[in-house]
Amino acid sequence: MGHLLSFHIVYHHDGRRFSRYAPISGRNDGVCSLAQDERVSGGLDSFDRAILDELARDGRVSVTDLARRVGLSKSPVQARLKRLESTGVIRGYRAILDPIRLNREHVAFVEVKLTDTREAALEAFNAAVAAVPEIEEAHLIAGSFDYLLKVRTPDMRAYRAVLAERISTLPHVANTSTYVAMQAVKESGPVDAG
Repeated sequence: MGHLLSFHIVYHHDGRRFSRYAPISGRNDGVCSLAQDERVSGGLDSFDRAILDELARDGRVSVTDLARRVGLSKSPVQARLKRLESTGVIRGYRAILDPIRLNREHVAFVEVKLTDTREAALEAFNAAVAAVPEIEEAHLIAGSFDYLLKVRTPDMRAYRAVLAERISTLPHVANTSTYVAMQAVKESGPVDAG
């Protein structure tokens, strides 16, 4: 794979800056797909998406291995990673923990109906939900209820305490309905960048 580049151009697209490398030969030698203007929706090209897919599968991959997997050299991959991080496409890196080994295997999904759905009430509810560590996820829903919460606790007794003492006392809660998960069939799968 050749690494000779003829020039470096900066383009402005939607107020953002992108680096572009063009191979001397004019062919795409894998150094950077931007040479053939392969940008797709969201300002990401096929190499960006390949990088994101690899990181979603293995967030601890070295830059050298990542470059090999996506067919680029190390320097362009480092530049792309920096851009993906600085623009917020990559929001962070984390470890995937085993909830069973951490004694948090009980999962309940809770429908929450609020007494008030004006913006101030939603903001108060959102802020209060963020302070409850047992609530893993909270989604504002369009439907017959207002929020769907994913709550993880050690067991049913702990869940009942969280429901009574934390969830039911959240701002503007009118009522709740609980659905207990019997088994996780698919959980925390990688987000597909494509």
